[in-house]
Amino acid sequence: MEDTRHDSRAAQARVSAIAGLPDPFLRADGSRLSSPGEWAARRREILAQIVDIEYGGLPPRPERTLWTELSRTSVGWLDRATFITGQVRTGPDRPFAFLMQLLVPPGKGPFPVVLHGDGCWRTATDEISTHVVRSGCILAQFNRTELAADNEGWRDTGLYRVFPDGQFGELAAWAWGYHRCVDVLAGLPEADAARIAVVGHSRGGKTTLLAGATDERIALTSANNSGAGGAGCFRVQGPESETLAALLRGFPRWFGARLRDYVGREAELPFDQHCLKALVAPRALLTTEGFGDVWANPAGTWQTHLAAREVFRFLGVPERIGVWFREGGHNHGLADWKALLDFMAWQLDGAPPRECFAPDPFPGTPAAFGWRAPGRH
Repeated sequence: MEDTRHDSRAAQARVSAIAGLPDPFLRADGSRLSSPGEWAARRREILAQIVDIEYGGLPPRPERTLWTELSRTSVGWLDRATFITGQVRTGPDRPFAFLMQLLVPPGKGPFPVVLHGDGCWRTATDEISTHVVRSGCILAQFNRTELAADNEGWRDTGLYRVFPDGQFGELAAWAWGYHRCVDVLAGLPEADAARIAVVGHSRGGKTTLLAGATDERIALTSANNSGAGGAGCFRVQGPESETLAALLRGFPRWFGARLRDYVGREAELPFDQHCLKALVAPRALLTTEGFGDVWANPAGTWQTHLAAREVFRFLGVPERIGVWFREGGHNHGLADWKALLDFMAWQLDGAPPRECFAPDPFPGTPAAFGWRAPGRH
């Protein structure tokens, strides 16, 4: 059979660009950054703008987050790992609770943690769970739909019962769940608070990008096949990729109301998803993608990666942003998890990586922006 992969990638590289990607080094007053020490203030500007327009704000941080362990058992078939189920509780004002489960490797910790919010999909199969634990990591999981149901009745569920007047979209509610799990993990003796990674797939990947961008305790952020509103791009569209109009037509509840104002006016949006990625810097960021997942806009994702990488370079940590492409479509399989664990061991433990996290998946495709990091030519 003829191998059509090269032709497919060449077709995806023929992108349609509405406009060039905005310069993240350009302040709101029109002046441009000149040194890395100025990034923190600019980051705050970008963060406030993105969280407001794209996500409708975030739910407020609770006064305290508590953990109640409900059960603890030994998993004989998995090297006698420990399986813990517990309740994450916030309060005392406007209390809320949801479950988190941990698979803890045998031996002496504390261990690095992979926090996964897609418990509703059970994409972390027994095979994947085994691989995570045997790599020496805790697999922590929760069901983000406990925070907000992913259906038309979402306004009567989860956090919206606690904050009935909240204007935040569901991605913000789900990201808040990641943050509360980090609250707990940071205090557990089994977990290494300095080595917490978050991961999610598709809409869960959109969620982890927001969670990692807005919580600097998260050491590594990973999004798999996250597409539009995630690692993808609003301005740069590959063939058959999801547009902002299609995204909000199907799932307006995920986002804040103000994002709708930019449908058909994407060139006027003051940011694109490279700016969200840049908010993670200088902490580690990995996006994992499938060439066949055209709806998730692999070519546009590559463009936001190139643009965000300029910020990581500006801060002197170009190796902390990675992207990994595989053949295949929209799924979160063992290969994606292995890539994450490889990147995690490199970034958090200094182990030499086995994979390439700085590929050139679309050779010869020019960058969709003309600016560069200050000091680079």
